[in-house]
Amino acid sequence: MFFEFGIKDIIDIFLVALMLYYIYRLMKESRSLNIFIGIMFFVLVWLFVSQVLEMRLMGSILDKLVSVGVIGLIVLFKEEIRKFLYQLGAHERVRNVLRFFSQKKDAGQTEDKATIMPIVWACMDMAKAKVGALLVVERATPLDDIVQTGETIDASVNKLLIENIFFKNSPLHDGAMIVSKKRIKAAGCILPVSHSLDIPKELGLRHRAAMGISQDSDAIAVVVSEETGRISVAIRGQFRLRLSAEELESILAREMASV
Repeated sequence: MFFEFGIKDIIDIFLVALMLYYIYRLMKESRSLNIFIGIMFFVLVWLFVSQVLEMRLMGSILDKLVSVGVIGLIVLFKEEIRKFLYQLGAHERVRNVLRFFSQKKDAGQTEDKATIMPIVWACMDMAKAKVGALLVVERATPLDDIVQTGETIDASVNKLLIENIFFKNSPLHDGAMIVSKKRIKAAGCILPVSHSLDIPKELGLRHRAAMGISQDSDAIAVVVSEETGRISVAIRGQFRLRLSAEELESILAREMASV
């Protein structure tokens, strides 16, 4: 029986290795790699004691620890688990399957254009004047918890309003503006800051906040650098840097149409 090795066993080993690899990557990004290594060591000891040595008493004790430990790990790593499940659901292939079973309507394209262009024009003007800005466009994932951290506005997307909010003497210019359902929902909002080591050191706190919200949701984060005047976009944990007006418009149009 030990030497019976079939295709199902190969698939089983491959899936376990793939799962462990993704857990390893997730723990490494969250700076919890040592905890992951400790857990793997404990699991190996548990398997060795209960399956190889067949120590009933020690195996029973470790079994109880494992059953209770799973609940503890869920509580301890709830943010990492949430992030993993979100990344799984937001994967491009999964989204393509969902879009296959849903019917897209082209009627909203004109409305998207009316939302996109004021953002593009405002970002270009602020970039020329080197006025720092951070705009977050909500998509499928609700950002109600982020909206509650700022000041509610609920106004139509307007170029002058965007520029006035991010004017250097404005009390709301340091926070993020949330655009939801083709309206400016709030300003001065606080975003989760990414601690990823892959972010270039020359990028500041606004860029780290943009990366943070793009990792925690499917939102589009647009950043105007106060130091360089360059425009960047963070989507799905990836940066698009040094964008022109045409590139920014193209990205916003494509991403908003894919919701």
